Parts: sequence; C-alpha cells; structure tokens
Amino acid sequence: MKYTNLPHTNIEVSKICLGTMTWGKQNTEAEGHQQMDYAVDQGINFFDTAELYPIPAHPDRHSVTEKIIGSWFSKNGNRDKIILASKIAGKAEMTKFIRTTGFSRESIIEAVEGSLVRLQTDYIDLYQLHWPERNTNYFGQRGYQHDVSDHWEDNIHQVLETLRDLVREGKIRHVGISNETPWGAMRFLMESKVHANLPRTITIQNPYNLLNRLFEVGLSEISIREKLGLLAYSPLGFGTLSGKYLGGMRPATSRVTLFPQYTRYSNEQAVKATEKYHKLAQDHNLSMAQMALAFVNSRPFVTSNIIGATSMRQLEENIDSINVKLNNEVLQGIEAIHNEIPNPAP
Repeated sequence: MKYTNLPHTNIEVSKICLGTMTWGKQNTEAEGHQQMDYAVDQGINFFDTAELYPIPAHPDRHSVTEKIIGSWFSKNGNRDKIILASKIAGKAEMTKFIRTTGFSRESIIEAVEGSLVRLQTDYIDLYQLHWPERNTNYFGQRGYQHDVSDHWEDNIHQVLETLRDLVREGKIRHVGISNETPWGAMRFLMESKVHANLPRTITIQNPYNLLNRLFEVGLSEISIREKLGLLAYSPLGFGTLSGKYLGGMRPATSRVTLFPQYTRYSNEQAVKATEKYHKLAQDHNLSMAQMALAFVNSRPFVTSNIIGATSMRQLEENIDSINVKLNNEVLQGIEAIHNEIPNPAP
C-alpha cells in the first residue's frame, strides 16, 4: 500500500480508501466485516461512510452502514488503527426522512452524536458535509443555472462554528466538504482564513474518473494551491469502467441493474468513451478497472481514492490497482480519448 497525509495534518492515510455505501443493502454485515478484514490486511487504514448509507437512500435502512462498521470495531477492538470519515446528509427531498433542518447547529450536533453511537466510537477523524445546502450544479449537472426560488442564506460561518465546537469537544478531529463547487470550496477556505478560530476545510469528496474529470476545471487548482485534498469517489463510475456493462450486459446483482435510476454513466457518449477506454486497456494488457483506478491514483490532487466493491474478487482487483503504474503511452491514449469525448458523464 502507498500512503499520504490528510492535508495540513500529520495523519497518514492509505492512498486507497475503503468505501462502504453498499453495506446494508447490496452487502450483508458479514460481507462488510470480511471486506474490512481484507482491506486492513492489505494495508488500508482509511474508511469512508455516511449517516445516509447504504444507498439508495431509504428510511428503513439509513445509517445501517455505520452500524456495520461499529459492530466490526466492537468485535476487533481496533478503532485506533483506522482513520474514519463520515458525513452529515444535506437537506434534500431524498433525505427528508432523516431531518429537514439542513446544517443548523442542532442538526450537525444531532448527526455527529448519532454517528458516534452507531459507529461505537468516541470520535470521527474526518467529518464531511455530504453536499451543499444551496442549489448548485452537483449530481449530474454540468453547468450552474441559478434557481430564483433558492432562498439559501450564507451560513458557512455558523456551520464552521458548530464544527469548531465539536472539534474542541473531541468528537471530530477535522472537517471536509463533498460534492462542492469551486465557489463553495473557496468560500469555506476563506472563512477559516479570515477567522483563525474556525477549522480549516482539509478535504473535498467529489466524483472523479475517466468519464467525469470536471474536478480538473477549477477545483484541481484550488486543491493543489490550497492543499485541499480530493477524496475521489466513483472512480469506476458505478462499475461502468470495469467494462461489465459493455455490449448491453447487465449483471444481475450490479448496481445499475438493481437501481436503473442511476443513469449518470450510461448515456450514449459515456458508452462510446467506455468502449474506447476498454480497447486501450486491452491493447496494453491491462485490466480496464485497474487502468481506470491507477489513473485516479496518479493524479497530484488526489489524497485518497475511494473504492468500493460488492464481491471479494472486485475488492481484491480494486485494491491491487495501487501496484499498477501507467506508462506514457497509456496516459497519452487516455488524454486522446478524453479530448475526443470530454466528460460525458457530469
């Protein structure tokens, strides 16, 4: 395994982060435990979860994933060996069964304390805002279109004050954002620069993969210059970049088969690009999944690559991508495809 530090800290994390959002729906508790056991044996020390998980969001199973992680900590007694990240759900239609009060002080405190109970821990190493409260272009929207009905009032100072107090209480250690835009990222960063007593945002968790490299437009410069580390999620684009959906295939237990509403990586241009990436991998005797993951691993703004799997075979292949180094010919081939079909899956 390779390691890096969470920016602005001395906390060492594995370059591969274990994603957990299938546990409790596509994976059982026993399978989640098996994945964690294997990941730790391979040198992974970084887990990412959320109060919302597993996905899709549903009132009958929300926060089950955190409970699975908590039961694993209880069984193994190894909480101190893991860097743990979790998230508060944002205010949205799909999460109103959790709460409808957004990132108010009471909501953040309630969310953190609930996660601590479920995770069977006294602290969370990295606590993230799952997505912005305001209406903006995240989750499949390429550009920003202002919504005149959005009456969001800038409360970022108040949010950071609450998170600061939780840091002082020892319940969380550091703060991150997710599904954010360049404006949102800089807004959080500037607030803590102007007010030195507020916690600095150290990570941003956004989608990043061969079919969606929009992070490179604006956010990558912020990431490098401000040391705001990207925790890249969906590095295989819902499994699309493993090649398992090519030719119209729909494996019975795969995410896109089970949840057909997830169409982000299935449009005509995304399929064409995937076919080209598949051929490039074949031409160089590479696993398509490992080529896609190795590309993400190699980017200078990526702090950790959040991989997930529903089978041990997938997990083994994904983790082993850390040992794959792409040569210049492969990298040039990736850029050629990207220039021909840029960001087909925003």
